[in-house]
Amino acid sequence: MSARSATTATPTGPFTVVVTEDAEGRDVVLASGWTADLAELLPVVHRSLRPASAELVDRLPVLDTVDAFSAGDVHAVDDVAVLQRSGPFLEEAWTELRRVPAGAPVTYAAFAARCGRPAAVRAAANACARNAAALFVPCHRVLGSDGGLGGFRWGTPVKRWLLDHESARTLHAA
Repeated sequence: MSARSATTATPTGPFTVVVTEDAEGRDVVLASGWTADLAELLPVVHRSLRPASAELVDRLPVLDTVDAFSAGDVHAVDDVAVLQRSGPFLEEAWTELRRVPAGAPVTYAAFAARCGRPAAVRAAANACARNAAALFVPCHRVLGSDGGLGGFRWGTPVKRWLLDHESARTLHAA
């Protein structure tokens, strides 16, 4: 599988995306996150989708949506095509994460219930931890049961900024 990657600056640091093409030749995100180091992204891609390497390019169209998100359009990333693979629960959980609205975070327990398995709080947390497509599959919108930030692969300061950014933009839009 061939892939390309590019990085853009965001308020919380560099954001890199790895894309491949779908059957129609459109870019789909395999991995993304707040790093400039591709070696941090490729290992989280499922082995059946993982490219051996990714061609570094100056710019990818998907980064325009990241820039728009950072500038205040918190819905710009909602429809970006993503390709992740795992077992049925994780794939369903990642789909459900995309339904958690910006500015309305949920707890891990509520997320587990949204996934149809209210007792599977640890599995829901695992779905967030194994999400390779940060921002586009918004695992940052899931909080600890006590309302705390919980974990985030890219650090809790990034998670806090994302939540505050989305909350401020959705409050003004309401």
